[in-house]
Amino acid sequence: MAFYIVKRLLWTVVLMVLISAITFYIFYKLPSADPAALRAGRSPSPETLALIREQLGLNNPWYTQLKDFLTDLFFHFDLGNSFVNNEPVRPTLFDRIPATLFLVFGAAVVWVIVGVTVGIISAVFRGTIWDRILMGGALLAISAPVYWLGLIALFLFSDDIGKFGILPGSGAYQDANGFFDKAHTLIMPWIVLSAAFAAIYARLLRANLLETLSEDYIRTARAKGLSERRVVLRHGLRSAGTPIVTVLGLDIGILFGGAILTESVFNIPGVGRYAFDAISRGDLATIQGTTVFLALGVALMSLIVDVIYAFLDPRVRY
Repeated sequence: MAFYIVKRLLWTVVLMVLISAITFYIFYKLPSADPAALRAGRSPSPETLALIREQLGLNNPWYTQLKDFLTDLFFHFDLGNSFVNNEPVRPTLFDRIPATLFLVFGAAVVWVIVGVTVGIISAVFRGTIWDRILMGGALLAISAPVYWLGLIALFLFSDDIGKFGILPGSGAYQDANGFFDKAHTLIMPWIVLSAAFAAIYARLLRANLLETLSEDYIRTARAKGLSERRVVLRHGLRSAGTPIVTVLGLDIGILFGGAILTESVFNIPGVGRYAFDAISRGDLATIQGTTVFLALGVALMSLIVDVIYAFLDPRVRY
């Protein structure tokens, strides 16, 4: 087991080096704006631009810039400074991590509870009107883009511009104090961010549960006189829910990427909003730093899932 963990750790490091190098190539070799012009502000003189390029190392060959970038990143975890205001990216990023973690893990709790509940109800009441309504709603949730769903939710339910005004709207998180106050402002973002994942999990669990409930050991459990509730929750759900547990960690990592749109729609000061602002200003250093950080989050979640899966099933270590 120890050898497997070390091997996966080394592969994660190699993967992060490759992602960082590719990210550097995209943002430095194919830039959308001149970093020196962003730093200099309006109407800079040629001398000013030349001085800034020298300070940023933009006159060096690309491989020298890549070496400096990887050295700073992996030995000092230095993500560089913003091209717009010269602020260090790392401390600003760290200040915004709590909001993103609160949003992502809260959404994960919502989607697991809703997805599992809907999946069980649909499987138990297979073919009924409830099954059709729930699966139809799941298909709608999967098809709806996060950005569009967020705007519709604000239009209907936000307390400032909504038709019904029952939940805090865009920007409410910044004025909230304390855990429960912040959680209240995130109810609508949690629902929006978790909708597609909850729908996917509901359909996956329904299919697995229907297959499991037709197994011989389930018929044996029923023949012994066990209640249908105990058969479904204790015997059926344990087997049918294993694939969901396996992919849950990876989906949480992917959710960090989806948080960019949700944080932008609801004006939540997290990593995603930070990345969105950097994209709108063409701040390449900040875009690069947030991209590497989000990739690191996905890689770490993948590593955790692989280790847990190897612990549960030793065959995957070989």
